[in-house]
Amino acid sequence: MIPCLAWVRRGVAKENPDKVTLSKEELKEVIDDARERLREKKEEKAQENNVNSDGASSKEKTKTEKNNEEDEDLEEILNEYDLGNYDDQEEEGIRMEGAGMAGLSYYTSNDEDPYVLIKDELDEDKDDFTITSTDNVIISGHIEDEFSNLEILLWNEEEDNYYVHHDILMDSFPLALEWIDFDPDGSPNPGNFVAVGTMEPYINIWDLDVIDCLEPAATLGKKKKKNKKKSKSSSDLGHQGAVLDLSWNHNIRNVLSSGSSDNTVILWDMAEAKAVHVLKHHKDKVQTLEFHPYEPQSLLTGSFDKRAKVVDCRSPESNIKSWKFNGEVEKVIWNHFSPFNFLASTDNGCVYCCDVRTDSPVFTINAHDSAIGGMSLSSQVPGCLLTASADNTIKVWDIKDDKPAFILSRDMKMGHIMNASCCPDSPFVFALGGEKQGVQLFNIMESGPVRRHFEGRKRLTRAVGSTTSSAENTKSMDDEQAEGAEQSRDEPEAMDEESASAAIAQLNLTGAKKKKKKRK
Repeated sequence: MIPCLAWVRRGVAKENPDKVTLSKEELKEVIDDARERLREKKEEKAQENNVNSDGASSKEKTKTEKNNEEDEDLEEILNEYDLGNYDDQEEEGIRMEGAGMAGLSYYTSNDEDPYVLIKDELDEDKDDFTITSTDNVIISGHIEDEFSNLEILLWNEEEDNYYVHHDILMDSFPLALEWIDFDPDGSPNPGNFVAVGTMEPYINIWDLDVIDCLEPAATLGKKKKKNKKKSKSSSDLGHQGAVLDLSWNHNIRNVLSSGSSDNTVILWDMAEAKAVHVLKHHKDKVQTLEFHPYEPQSLLTGSFDKRAKVVDCRSPESNIKSWKFNGEVEKVIWNHFSPFNFLASTDNGCVYCCDVRTDSPVFTINAHDSAIGGMSLSSQVPGCLLTASADNTIKVWDIKDDKPAFILSRDMKMGHIMNASCCPDSPFVFALGGEKQGVQLFNIMESGPVRRHFEGRKRLTRAVGSTTSSAENTKSMDDEQAEGAEQSRDEPEAMDEESASAAIAQLNLTGAKKKKKKRK
């Protein structure tokens, strides 16, 4: 099952990622930490068993059973690899002496040895390990039975290569992914990181340019500790429930937002690794949110309370506009081709297009028979929208000029399709994740109806440098709030015309067809 995924643009990832090699002492520390976590879980289990015996609720019993399963999994891992006896094992090997070796010739590599005619498999592995400037990276949350990890996949469109490059083991089921270029260690240079939301109340940030790392580069929020009561304020520890969605502010690089099952939205300052604002404007779980692509203060959120809201983060307690729908909001996205508009999908299969300047939807599409968990606009083709649903199908629409038209429906044989995301570099290629078949890449131009409808449409690409990351577009949330106090408008939720015009001016028209570049 693939509950979440994210793209990384070409040319961002390090050509040869760093590889972590653990010393014996470091491995021992990891094993000791695993033992400590197992001990703590056993103590928690014993305490919860005592509570259950006194008449705990069925929900608490279910939680106890889940903890029991996690404990058993951890014990199985320790036993399978005999990690508990690691320090007791003696190193084995064969000692090579010099006698009898004098007449042999040595070569530094098989390429120099004239008698080796077949390329070493290790050389092929090295080629697969290298990430080129024409490779896209796809990050996917992967769940199978009780096992969960992040799979880092490489896709090269020109060479038609697609494979798993490496993976990262997760300590909880991944629910949300967001690629970020902000380095939580404070480096001014753009990096290659992913923020991960899970069933736990904290957010881990992993460095995608490091392989075999066992710890995240940073953690937002704090892990639960035994015998510790819940804080009265969510800002003390971060969230109190699972993290359901994440959105990074491309314009203010150190700002990340998160939505949670605890009904709150938190604005994080990653430079300080702390929660700056806790928003409680929804009455139920917040499972989707997205920062505006051009207006750094505008945050769009969607909730189980059947509402989508736009918040002005400069004064988030008061500057909020709301739209109510007839179903729980599954997904919200801004229309990057029409900065005043956003789209919201619901659990009853509808898609709503709203204008921040009006109170009623611009149009409504009865798109699917079930919940629409995946929704993505083409990265470069205006009006091209793909929706993905629990009814096992994806559908392609043209919503240009606010006149929605149906183009294609297809059963992807993936079961419940949970998410969809368009490639930032290839405007007709969408990554899909669902119940089965892993991450599927679907080029919608392989469909005749789609090709005939969209092949002549002009592409809009973001001008180089329009949202280029730099040290300058990193600021304190306190500074942003202070600016908001001076710049507050009568209708803060409505984007000003000047900003919208500037946003559209940042887009360039290009031809519908591009020449392929040869791989160096």
